[in-house]
Amino acid sequence: MRIGVTLPQFRASADDAIAAARAVDADPKVDGVFVFDHLWAIGQPDRPALSCWPLLGTLAHHTDRVVLGTLVARVSLLPDAMLANHVEAMVRILGPDRFIAGLGAGDKLSKPENEAYGIPFPPLDARLDRLRSCVRRSVDAGATVWVGGLSERVAHLAREEGVPLNLWGVDAGRVQHAAATGEVTWGGVVNDYPGNPADLLRSLREAGATWAVLAPQYKPGEPPDRALNSISEAVAAA
Repeated sequence: MRIGVTLPQFRASADDAIAAARAVDADPKVDGVFVFDHLWAIGQPDRPALSCWPLLGTLAHHTDRVVLGTLVARVSLLPDAMLANHVEAMVRILGPDRFIAGLGAGDKLSKPENEAYGIPFPPLDARLDRLRSCVRRSVDAGATVWVGGLSERVAHLAREEGVPLNLWGVDAGRVQHAAATGEVTWGGVVNDYPGNPADLLRSLREAGATWAVLAPQYKPGEPPDRALNSISEAVAAA
């Protein structure tokens, strides 16, 4: 199982996100860094958010080894052709082995972001059609693609398109169930799970996850290394 981390992205400055990515790049125990595609932190519209695509371009300049990815880039925020073009650009910049296009259809938690910025939020059927189209375009561009979502319809789409399903915030039992029918990757907030993070990683590996993307608790004013060190220690112990 490969290990990724998310970055301190909901800040006014990119300095902490860059510092965290560079620290991960220097740590051979961690394989990737992932960025969210949100206009603000979920449920907190007063918090700033660094846009994922400019941030990824910046991280490409500041890293040499780690995989960079979106978790997840949402259809409807951008026209499909523009989203596919961003994915293709990252493949060209990083190569197909260092970029993962995590794509999703969005949900009720992300809908207020669209509405606040005057961006249409189509019905689910339309979003799933657009997601399928963007998955195919991204695969054709040479990207490794994950489809993120918790609904059975999203899982079915991932299986039909032959790409991994990314499950966010679920337990190992659900990962194991999904892994019986195809590749599964996992993401979640470390502090949402009781016990030692190493135990969480072991349970996910045994359940069949091929990636575990951990969201550390980055505290404002503290160097991101503090949160990342706990992840590195958990990976070593697992």
